[in-house]
Amino acid sequence: MDYQEEGRARARDGNPLHLAGCMLYWAEGGKNRNQAVLANSDRPMLVLFRRFLTESLGVEVKDITVRLNVYTNNGLTIEEIERYWLEWLELPPSSVRTHALNHTPTSSSGRAKNKLPYGVCTIRVCSTRVVQHIFGAIQEYGGFDEPAWLD
Repeated sequence: MDYQEEGRARARDGNPLHLAGCMLYWAEGGKNRNQAVLANSDRPMLVLFRRFLTESLGVEVKDITVRLNVYTNNGLTIEEIERYWLEWLELPPSSVRTHALNHTPTSSSGRAKNKLPYGVCTIRVCSTRVVQHIFGAIQEYGGFDEPAWLD
């Protein structure tokens, strides 16, 4: 069975976590063929996506990586921000990859300060199987075929 067919079959099972994770990915995720990527600042959204990956798709925690895009003028250290995301996502420090650190642009005069104190977190799983499974499930849930998503 190919990966998209696997996803279509799982969609027919009617699991709410599977449905939620696939729809979240369809709306917010990257559409790369071999990497499942979701970036957001919304903690509950990322926690749900992480649960979807591990509980519904069987992705091992060691295969999930995170990258942060944060401002350096938010009153928090990089270590505090990392700890925040790792604790909520229940991931080990080994999952952390290089961060993007931004300084507040001079033109903004600090107006955006503390808007996103924990920045944006990107969750990534490098797996053609995972992405193609999700693509197949989305098509099944949505009742359409998308030839551009074929693996």
